[in-house]
Amino acid sequence: MLQSIFHYSMHFLAIGIIAYFFDKKTWKQNWIILAVTMLVDIDHIFASPFFDPNRCGIGFHPLHSQIAIICYILGAVFFKKGIFKLIFIGLCFHMLTDFIDCLWTFSKCGDCYENSALKQLISNSM
Repeated sequence: MLQSIFHYSMHFLAIGIIAYFFDKKTWKQNWIILAVTMLVDIDHIFASPFFDPNRCGIGFHPLHSQIAIICYILGAVFFKKGIFKLIFIGLCFHMLTDFIDCLWTFSKCGDCYENSALKQLISNSM
């Protein structure tokens, strides 16, 4: 339960801090933009089962893949300040939040890591 509270707090509350530091004058609009980036989870509809509490989404879902994450990082780095930069920052933060959730899950379930797409992604990268 604590893991879920932490995960969703990161997705919806912590983005307020990012929104505020991105532009203090328009932080509410920025929070909405960052919240909308949570729609990246639309790729979960292609998973079976739709929700698996022991599954790590990083490397498993198409919009959580290595190539997608690289694109999000590049967008956050190379776009100048503006809505697109904020969107890519939101996507990067989403992936970081999901990665932390994966680590938390793996700390409780060793088999979950052994069978994860993230382990395969790490193994192929080395």
